[in-house]
Amino acid sequence: QVQLVESGGGLVQAGGSLRLSCAASGRTFITYAMGWFRQAPGKEREIVADISWTTGRIYYRESVEGRFTISGDNAKNTIYLQMNSLKPGDTAVYYCAAKTETDAVDADFDSWGRGTQVTVSS
Repeated sequence: QVQLVESGGGLVQAGGSLRLSCAASGRTFITYAMGWFRQAPGKEREIVADISWTTGRIYYRESVEGRFTISGDNAKNTIYLQMNSLKPGDTAVYYCAAKTETDAVDADFDSWGRGTQVTVSS
């Protein structure tokens, strides 16, 4: 029903910037929230930032707050992640995700993109 496609990943030196994009599409769907997650080799997937369209809430994990900015356009089913002052620890596959069934705060993100690789060299 919903397809999410990420773009904008790549290789950047420490201190550099990247801007990720995610576009959601489908026949008929609603996204109540959208967000960015990442997973590094040998580590669990973790949330980076998300937006609740219904409440306007924006969340950042502490390690990226002040460096990353999530933004988007609900009408266009699109979100972005501006990543500045990148560190080697930011290296991971970054995934776009959406809640399409409910706006509950504790609900799972149920739709996922395939991911885009971000590599930060030191």
